[in-house]
Amino acid sequence: MSTGSWAVPVSGPAAAMRYRQYSYWLETCDDDLTPRPPLDGSIDVDIAILGAGYTGLWTAYYLLKRDPSLRVAILEREVAGFGASGRNGGWVTPGFPLSLGLLARRYGADAARAIALAMFETVDEVGRVLAAEGIDAHFHKGGALRIARGRHQLPAIEESWRTYERLGLTEWYERLGPDELAQRIRVTRAEGAIFVKQCAVVHPGRLVRGLARAVERLGATIYEQTPVVDFVTGQAPRFVTPRGDVRARVLVLAGEAYLSQLPRLRRALIPVYSLIVLTEPVPAEVWEEIGWRNRECVASNRYTVDYLSQTADGRILFGGRGAPYHFGSRIDDAYDRHGPTHEMLRQMCYDWFPILRLKGVGFTHAWGGPLGMPRDWMPTMRYDPGQGLAMACGYTGQGVATANLSGRVLADLITGHESELTRLPMTSHRIRPWEPEPLRWLGVRFVQRGFMRIDDEAERTGRPPSGKSLVERLGEH
Repeated sequence: MSTGSWAVPVSGPAAAMRYRQYSYWLETCDDDLTPRPPLDGSIDVDIAILGAGYTGLWTAYYLLKRDPSLRVAILEREVAGFGASGRNGGWVTPGFPLSLGLLARRYGADAARAIALAMFETVDEVGRVLAAEGIDAHFHKGGALRIARGRHQLPAIEESWRTYERLGLTEWYERLGPDELAQRIRVTRAEGAIFVKQCAVVHPGRLVRGLARAVERLGATIYEQTPVVDFVTGQAPRFVTPRGDVRARVLVLAGEAYLSQLPRLRRALIPVYSLIVLTEPVPAEVWEEIGWRNRECVASNRYTVDYLSQTADGRILFGGRGAPYHFGSRIDDAYDRHGPTHEMLRQMCYDWFPILRLKGVGFTHAWGGPLGMPRDWMPTMRYDPGQGLAMACGYTGQGVATANLSGRVLADLITGHESELTRLPMTSHRIRPWEPEPLRWLGVRFVQRGFMRIDDEAERTGRPPSGKSLVERLGEH
């Protein structure tokens, strides 16, 4: 998607074919990607939502479950699931953008524990709704493995466990030694792991497209190929689009990384690209060598991030960072594929599982997309009734489950329902703006390159990162 001036996009079957090319998930979502009709003139509704991804759809779902009489309009620049909701790694994880240790330092131990418990519950809530709505999104709750690949990653595992002990959360996790880990999955250089009990894997495309149909059954209207170019708050809130205004009692900003393309939110988030490669279906004899029988989500402890999952049809997904931040927070289709990073991910996958190379298992898909990163790594889930404006954003790649939590938080806030969720720190969080350019580009690229150097040095020397370098202090989360 070019972020320049908006032009009428391709429609009909040609558009459906184009959208399928953005990820394996959209290609195989078992849904018609022909765009829904766009907005045709100005309208009045109760709730207007920018973005037909997870956040916008979950918010609409819970609002309409609470009050079926609400008139809800969802405005989407492309089609439902076009952004990160249709391109992610498939992790329904209780992981949060900020570590529990840092949450405890910023907000106190009780708040950190409350966030953790809310996220644990969210994993099951996603599964519950999928079952209730008959959405076959290949949801499988197999947990997650955070692996120490090399002794230099053991201190990070040990520090996490100490945090779980301090917060009284050890019942949700399990420590695994090398032999216990090998009973679940066999990867090179594995020294141990933490098993996260509350985590599931899902087909993201089936989830988002099924959720879109569910909110339509509840009465919402989704206007696709309808970009929001501005918004007005206060006495008469409205979204401004090239096809007319949408006037509403409440506006909901749910565009994640794409919010950075609105002039008023240019410095609220930066779009950081996460890229993915996907193998062909892995033969049965190779799975026997690898193990990995329960489709756990898998990651190591690299600063530059790696994340693995297993599809229902037996493929290995390997994702990670590495693609550069683009000056001015630009988003463009061309950035979805970055040859050097995609090749790095393929080689990393072979390094984890050498049997794949030995048996000639190749890769069939490569894609990517932007995620939204706030300056302080803390997500926002807020509602200002005086301005008629709600927003949820800033998941930094941890959004599949967190977006569901956002939807429930916003529904509670908008309907005035006080709950444990409305007392979480995200509801009072104020976005800290990113630096203006060129400082933003210089700083982000400095941290990106620095994290990569630290990872490379740790793997080369076997010594863990110090945690004290300028890069680590700037990027602490």
